[in-house]
Amino acid sequence: MKNEKELWKEVERFFQENFDTEKHPTIDTLLFLIGIQELGSGKQKYSKDDKLNLIHIAVCRLLEPFGYYRFSHYDADGYPHFETLDALPELKPNEQQILMKKAIIQYFVDEELFPEDISTLE
Repeated sequence: MKNEKELWKEVERFFQENFDTEKHPTIDTLLFLIGIQELGSGKQKYSKDDKLNLIHIAVCRLLEPFGYYRFSHYDADGYPHFETLDALPELKPNEQQILMKKAIIQYFVDEELFPEDISTLE
């Protein structure tokens, strides 16, 4: 079994190999790419508003297993909508980073994106 730090390295490696990101991509970059995956829109030009919407989709999807959001429906344009179940606590920037890293690792577990030889958290 791998610890959280080792799993995070695997997440970074996944994005580096599959999306040609830098070695240590920012959380926003990962959220953007996860948002694209969740929307299923693929590679294209996105406006600033589109990018913010994609990041919002990712945040809602990632925090859904933690009880903050629940998927509600898809709108006419195919965008997923979520309802807020619990308000996010006020977090310092470093605490936000930790929460999002944990959520991204959980997403990888849920979506079975880790290589088969990698077990989940210790």
